[in-house]
Amino acid sequence: MTVSMETIVSLAKRRGFVFPSSEIYGGFGSFWDYGPLGVELKSNVKRAWWRSMVYGRDDMVGIDSAIIMHPHVWVASGHVNSFTDPLVDCKVCKNRLRADDLVEQKCPICGGELTEARQFNLMFKTFVGPVESEASVAYLRPETAQGIFVNFTNVQATTRKKLPFGIAQIGKSFRNEITPGNFIFRTREFEQMEVEYFVRPGTDEEWHRRWIEERFQWYLKYGIKPENLRLRPHCENELAHYAKGCSDVEYLFPMGWAELEGIANRTDFDLKQHTTHSNRDLSYFDEETGEHIVPYVIEPSAGADRAMLAFMIDAYDEEPDNTGTRVILRFHKDIAPIKVAVLPLSKKEPLIKVAKEIEHALRKTFVATYDETGSIGKRYRRQDEIGTPYCVTVDFDTLEDKAVTIRERDSMEQIRVPIAELKAALREKLEPED
Repeated sequence: MTVSMETIVSLAKRRGFVFPSSEIYGGFGSFWDYGPLGVELKSNVKRAWWRSMVYGRDDMVGIDSAIIMHPHVWVASGHVNSFTDPLVDCKVCKNRLRADDLVEQKCPICGGELTEARQFNLMFKTFVGPVESEASVAYLRPETAQGIFVNFTNVQATTRKKLPFGIAQIGKSFRNEITPGNFIFRTREFEQMEVEYFVRPGTDEEWHRRWIEERFQWYLKYGIKPENLRLRPHCENELAHYAKGCSDVEYLFPMGWAELEGIANRTDFDLKQHTTHSNRDLSYFDEETGEHIVPYVIEPSAGADRAMLAFMIDAYDEEPDNTGTRVILRFHKDIAPIKVAVLPLSKKEPLIKVAKEIEHALRKTFVATYDETGSIGKRYRRQDEIGTPYCVTVDFDTLEDKAVTIRERDSMEQIRVPIAELKAALREKLEPED
């Protein structure tokens, strides 16, 4: 079904996925806070990515580099001089806009005259130390990739990895976007899931093709509908200055097709730049041939926030039921923020006591929740709306037969399981995919 961004935003706030940051002060410039369900959902997206990219491979290791690095890093990478967007101001309504987003040379908001375009650097500037001077200028990183490149020799020397191999990282990045928007799609603070995969020159195009296919399949594996996903190779005039080639995995968001992830062939640009600027050798020594190689790099770079948004949109569904409309988030079980909810049929003490004991036992293995408020039908609907795959109902028969009912979210089918076998039954259903 087609779902509007307004519907997703409303659900996200109502159910505790995402809140406007500093909301009691009116919010703040496209920054967002992740609520109890949002933090679990995004953590699960990142966990699924890490399991696939790092734990599932023998040619990958992970790092966690600093958000603030030596300012020369950003000089070498080109960000200080060229990480810019063209900015125009409306002379009438004073709104600031990206010039490259405009179809006509007038303000799309009020129709007013625009200023000449000027380049605006997207990096957030800060100062390190007690004195604010040019000598103490530093930047919040605009991407996580450079933290990998400057650690290339450290990682290779300590892990003794041979080409080809990759370094993975998940972390916050910051860009002072001129026109952020569309909820958590484009924000000024966001989280990236990136790999720099180092290969021998000459093998880079084959590895690029392989990574494009692998990353496309990852989204399908975790529930994105094939009709809402596509690959779009970049045209020559779109390529970044360092890129030999790039393809985007795009998703059909409510505002149209937009990038979920880019997979770029960055060549040897970054390692050579840092070698030149740092006077440190960042080549790879091949012990078999005795030669020094500057590897080419394939970079799959995904946004955790965008991926979370795509999973929410794609999972959203509505269907009629006897109470009106049933709203369901049909999350893949590995992505769902809550795995199981325990619901006593009644608030009578014997049932509540047993239900709480079961919930406490389950939460040692699964992310579980307990709910006793409202009718059982309403509680099922609440769990459907947040995407919980399974509900466990404790009823009056439980006191006699020591069994409970497991209800599945999508089909609403129910099975009776002895309490003693409940954890094993749920573990079989919820075991993460390889």
